[in-house]
Amino acid sequence: MSSRERIYLDHAATTPIDPRVKEAMEPFLTQEFGNAGGLYREGRRVKEAIDQSRQTVADILGCRPEEIIFTSGGTEGDNLALFGIARAYQQHGKHIITTAIEHHAILHACKALEKEARPLGGQACLSGGQGFEITYLPVDKEGFVNPEDVHNALRTDTILVSIMYANNEIGTIEPIQEIVSIIKKYRQKKMEINGNPKPYALNPMPLFMTDACQAGGALDINVDRLGVDLMVLNSGKIYGPKGSGCLYVRRGIKIKPLFYGGGQEFRKRAGTENAAGIVGFAKALEIAQQERAEENKRLSALADYFYRGLIARVPRVVLNGPAIEISEEPKRRLPNNINVSVLDIEGEAFVLYADEKGIACSTGSACTSESLDPSHVILALGKPYEFAHASLRFTLGRKTTKEELNYTLGVIPAIVKTLRRISPLRLDDGAIAMAHPEAFAGEGLRVKAGSASYK
Repeated sequence: MSSRERIYLDHAATTPIDPRVKEAMEPFLTQEFGNAGGLYREGRRVKEAIDQSRQTVADILGCRPEEIIFTSGGTEGDNLALFGIARAYQQHGKHIITTAIEHHAILHACKALEKEARPLGGQACLSGGQGFEITYLPVDKEGFVNPEDVHNALRTDTILVSIMYANNEIGTIEPIQEIVSIIKKYRQKKMEINGNPKPYALNPMPLFMTDACQAGGALDINVDRLGVDLMVLNSGKIYGPKGSGCLYVRRGIKIKPLFYGGGQEFRKRAGTENAAGIVGFAKALEIAQQERAEENKRLSALADYFYRGLIARVPRVVLNGPAIEISEEPKRRLPNNINVSVLDIEGEAFVLYADEKGIACSTGSACTSESLDPSHVILALGKPYEFAHASLRFTLGRKTTKEELNYTLGVIPAIVKTLRRISPLRLDDGAIAMAHPEAFAGEGLRVKAGSASYK
């Protein structure tokens, strides 16, 4: 199968650049090369383009332009939000709440904060010191956070709650509006108890942030309707250029920068602006939001068609995450996401076999030559390691057709048959414990051997 005939089903990982986005970017890759900080004409034209892009993004999010910080993408945005808030507000507390299914950009940053030295007695601590305390909330079998768990985890020293809008692996859409409502009530109660007369903008603890990288093209991202204080978006997930995105920070909230140098991005993100990336991101976000209702309905119908075809052709396939819904405004699952565990196979092997057939998809497990580290998201659902290692993610896109899905459905049964024939694993559909721990090796498994799913 030639490259022109390949079927790409991994749009949650990244998306191709929309031709309309490419067209908007092209002047800033060639003739409009000026530095936006320059007072001369070349610089002014680039600055005007960045300012217009910031206004476009602000209009979509329903916020002020000065509340938008352009970044290099989701990972930087998540890190800037977490470290920036932690360092700006550590005098108010050292407790942060997140979930067990966040993207690694959140989870690894939180692990770093747990080890980070904090000022003691108002003086900088050069070594040692007490790090931040992180609460990792569990999720139910479909990947939903219980808002009541958030309420129960809140403490007087909680400075930040970070919960993703939609999960990148299983597509679960979290009830962030309900969670925000709980947090706002907690803030008000704390202010009343303390007799603090300061307005919300000056006394916002705890803050709420959401990683919305997977939501930018499919869900409502108006920050006032959602009630969020910080939001991260990524251009590469919405048919824009890689290496671009933004962090929304509500006015009045302090944030410490990660980088120091120039005064770009309101002194929150130093470095010469990536003008082409910024222009491309703004255009991609504009297109995605304008077309999302129609595209959501089309993609969710295709996702439902694909999943029904898969379970009809392949026995012992388990859907991970909520049920697939056909809707212009999905409430529980992203419209393009199908994540399944095909029992008694190894997901990485399937991806390689599918690649040979011209199909690009992914798996929740990250496999290297030295370790097998199964998806933390699938494990968080309460499923055993075999389910995680057998997980496959198919995420559809703007150019995905029923013909492509029919071809994919046609080749999957033979791949699964081959892999099951050589697999030593046999697991019941309803299993809750690992049956063959000896089949897996690596540091990741040893680290997690104390979990409930390892028996």
